[in-house]
Amino acid sequence: MKQKIFYAHLAIFGANLIYAINYGFAKDVMNGGYVSPFAFILLRVVGANILFWITSLFYYEKISRADIKRFLLCGFFGVTANQLMFFKGLELTSTIHASIIMVTSPIIVSVLSMFILKEKLKLLKVVGIIIGLVGAVTIIMENPSTALNGGVKGDILIFLNATSYGLYLILVKPLMSKYSPITVLKWIFTFGLIGVIPFGFLEIQLINWEMSSEIVLKIGFVILFTTYFCYLLNIYGVKHVSPTVVSTYIYLQPLLASFIAVLSGKEELETKGIICSILIFVGVYFVGFNSEKKIK
Repeated sequence: MKQKIFYAHLAIFGANLIYAINYGFAKDVMNGGYVSPFAFILLRVVGANILFWITSLFYYEKISRADIKRFLLCGFFGVTANQLMFFKGLELTSTIHASIIMVTSPIIVSVLSMFILKEKLKLLKVVGIIIGLVGAVTIIMENPSTALNGGVKGDILIFLNATSYGLYLILVKPLMSKYSPITVLKWIFTFGLIGVIPFGFLEIQLINWEMSSEIVLKIGFVILFTTYFCYLLNIYGVKHVSPTVVSTYIYLQPLLASFIAVLSGKEELETKGIICSILIFVGVYFVGFNSEKKIK
């Protein structure tokens, strides 16, 4: 059992490392004028669907009709809403801002767990929620709205994406006790694709196919690693530990994404960003590391 928990933590760490790399890769593709956000999402979800269905040939399971509604909800919050808001928000804001705001996910999971799972919030959790939200709101309000950056609009979309992801983590937990990760993800992405098609269908016709091999590789990375492998790694983690623990690992993303962005010379880490990061990390610590109650 301890070994499985260790591997679960290792898988979650690996997923967040890939996510940190993804911020820069995805932004390069969209800002280069090759693929618009919604078209990129459609490529990503279609590609992942193909991979999950091929893999499921070796893990066939029949799902219960009673679980279809939950699969639909997971598909909407975990794929459709999650992907649409993340990529559109990332187009309109910086990678550092996006990664910092995403770290509020553990706080959101705790709040949603209180309402959905009727969990009680301890004092330290309440303090953590307030501190974390102060950091997130400050990031949003201090980001100037410009034609190129989108400012507030982009940051709000990233925050809503984090909320959607948090709700997905809670909803998917019961499914993991009944089915294999491949079966769960196959149907989540199938139902999620239904919601993505209307947004990406028109934009996919505007893709600039005259792209360099570097851009092609970055698109491939997003489909294969950020989508296929990351969802597998995260859902494996959810199977063995609580959604709060999984979401808490997101605190690594701002550190890793900022480090990558600054090293590559694409962005600068401002003092306000550092202060807001500290506030959010403190909030996440109070919320995540004081949560020992496992969600069933």
